[in-house]
Amino acid sequence: MAEERRDQRGVRGVGDAREGAQEAGEPWGRRVRPEEADAWEALVATARRTVTDGLVVGTSGNVSVRVGDTVLVTPSGVPYDRLTPEDVTGVGLDGRQVLGVLVPTSELPMHLAVYRATDAGAVVHTHAVHATAVSTVVPELPLIHYMAAALGGPVRVAPYATYGTRELAENMLQALTDRTACLLQNHGTIAYGTTLDQAYDRTAQLEWMCRLWLTASSVPGLAPTLLSEGQVAEVGERLRGYGQRGASGG
Repeated sequence: MAEERRDQRGVRGVGDAREGAQEAGEPWGRRVRPEEADAWEALVATARRTVTDGLVVGTSGNVSVRVGDTVLVTPSGVPYDRLTPEDVTGVGLDGRQVLGVLVPTSELPMHLAVYRATDAGAVVHTHAVHATAVSTVVPELPLIHYMAAALGGPVRVAPYATYGTRELAENMLQALTDRTACLLQNHGTIAYGTTLDQAYDRTAQLEWMCRLWLTASSVPGLAPTLLSEGQVAEVGERLRGYGQRGASGG
């Protein structure tokens, strides 16, 4: 249905923006700015990567990136491999659609809640299998690895609420207090960062830690050794100066 509306209305998007050719006149048909065109291209690449890396099946996750006061976001129900430059979808921080005609993801309330409450530049939400499994058995991911420090500390599980609701967004924000990622009970993961790459890397790190804990916990008769919050906090301090000078990320 959404794709039919796009075809019928003939709105042009990112491809035309690079040539300054997009026409105005639609309810949310303002010109796509060059920086938004570039950001949309990066967003689509990240969304496709979540599928390629097994973090998402079909259209079960979503990705967004903030450009000024506009949030570009994957549309609802459209396979990522079918997204084109003309499918750019953007909303304001108030949720009002300002770019495109495809309906934004149903998880838009979560994305906007993150942007309103933090300095996030990008958000990645997945249904990664190991992380989702962990979300069903514990209220917090046990400290199986020191890289929990890269997410701000012990990763919490936000209580279950129906997808796309304000309740879920509120539960998520509580779990994200002083954290850059959390698990969503019986649902999946959400992580944010200053860039798409950082948000994606944090998502992948969380899924890896969940897989590690599940693997270690499955050994009959043995329980994995866990770290203390103090040990993880110490790593957090060391990570502040990790990497090459002038470089971002680990």
